[in-house]
Amino acid sequence: MGEGGESQPSAAEKEANRLLNRERAAVEHGFANLKSWRFLTKIRMNVWHTTTLLRALLVLANTEIHR
Repeated sequence: MGEGGESQPSAAEKEANRLLNRERAAVEHGFANLKSWRFLTKIRMNVWHTTTLLRALLVLANTEIHR
């Protein structure tokens, strides 16, 4: 048992956490890139269109990062 009476994670749990953390890091990196794009602060449009635009921008940013 680990500290505080908690058991150590199994190999499957460690792998699941690793995969989850990799995906989380990619999303956080994408949002960090979007924050640097100043034009996003000036967007005045329908929420649905803004969401679609942001999704497209995240895809493009991640595609560019993984080149």
